[in-house]
Amino acid sequence: MKKTEVLARVNPLFLKGIAHRGLHNEEFTENGLKAFQNAVDHHVALELDVHLTTDNQLVVIHDSDLKRVTGKEGIVEEKSVKELKENYHLLDGEEIPTFQEVLSLVHEQVPMVVEMKVYNKNYTPLAARLKEELKGVKDKKNYMIISFDPRALWKMKNEGYVRQLLVCVAHEWTYCFRSTVESLDLEYTMVQEKRVQKYQKKHLVNVWTIETEEQLNASLPYCDTVTFQKLPAEKVVGALTEKK
Repeated sequence: MKKTEVLARVNPLFLKGIAHRGLHNEEFTENGLKAFQNAVDHHVALELDVHLTTDNQLVVIHDSDLKRVTGKEGIVEEKSVKELKENYHLLDGEEIPTFQEVLSLVHEQVPMVVEMKVYNKNYTPLAARLKEELKGVKDKKNYMIISFDPRALWKMKNEGYVRQLLVCVAHEWTYCFRSTVESLDLEYTMVQEKRVQKYQKKHLVNVWTIETEEQLNASLPYCDTVTFQKLPAEKVVGALTEKK
């Protein structure tokens, strides 16, 4: 899909930068309700990750392995929401939020990038649940759906959302599926490649994860927006606004 067509289907705030796992910092842990509220307070788009639980619900957390962000062993996809709420907490003490809790908190005040985290090829039930939980949204322009697994994105075809295929250097072969989705979300080092620069002239390209001014400045000429962390939101928004 051409860039002009994609831009007509997304909230323009996506082009001012996307807070990776919410606007988290030393005070607010990643993918927590406080980090998402912080993004809302700064009026910046946010990105989050959804996993499917044993009771067919979506929870928001980055890794399937719970150890890094909770300090306790466990696999998200092997737990129910009740088990997760009762036995696991994020490092700042918050509960692991459900996707519905985040939707209610954000309430479409800022747009949202939803990453589908596929586990053991569960892309079909994962996509089915995401479709169900997004039924109540007011404006589909406020949501973009992303995944490293193109099969998950194919399941979201014809739902009215712009889909972005995540591509990284370690698995750059997935770039060959670029024509099956509306846009790409690339590891920032890939924007230096001529094939990517050619693609970006006619298609929407986001890059991840920008953590320094050097990375931001090197990426800006070859992308339309960035997913960022560890940088002040105002700096990223300012740089992207000046670029336009």
